[in-house]
Order: sequence, then C-alpha cells, then structure tokens
Amino acid sequence: MPRSVNAVASRARRKKVLKQAKGYFGRRKNVWTVAKNAVEKGLQYQYRDRRARKRDFRKLWIQRINAGARQYGMSYSAFMGKLNAKGIDINRKVLADLAMNEPDAFKAIVDQVK
Repeated sequence: MPRSVNAVASRARRKKVLKQAKGYFGRRKNVWTVAKNAVEKGLQYQYRDRRARKRDFRKLWIQRINAGARQYGMSYSAFMGKLNAKGIDINRKVLADLAMNEPDAFKAIVDQVK
C-alpha cells in the first residue's frame, strides 16, 4: 500500500505561514523554511510585547503624573500617598490624561490633596 500524505493540509499550513510572513524583507517572505522561522520568532515577540506594553504605559503615566505634580511642588510618591490617604480613587491612566490635557482639573485634584 502506498504511503498516504495529506498534501492538501500541508500546502494549506504552508500557505497560512507564508501569508503571515507578508511584508517581511527578502527570503523571509517567500522561502518556506526561512519564513517559518521568521513568523515563529515574530509570534514570540508579539506574545512578549503584549505584556511589556502594559508596563510601558504604566511607566509613561507615572512620568506624566510626576511632571504634573512637580509643577505644584509635590513629588509623585507624595502625591499618590496623599491621594490614597484622602480616599480619592482615580487610576493612573486618568490622572496622566488630566495632567496632560486638563491642567485645571489636575490642579483641582492637587489642591484637594494638599
């Protein structure tokens, strides 16, 4: 009995990977073995960076809140400590947005905390 190979599924699998490699440079976009490695590595980066993005945004928000608080003579840690002590529940994302785009509202929060 001849060996049965599922060529339809193999070709579909390869086409799927080559489609994911669309836009890559050189042989990474059209040579199966190179494209497969490039796509696997890209998916690893994608998985890692979905988590890193959350850390990066939190760092950015903290920097913006710190810059806004220092305009009114307060450090970030002192501001957040007093904010929690007063029981004001605003997350860092909203505080950073207020510090950037609504300085009057941010100043009102700082005045309430002082």
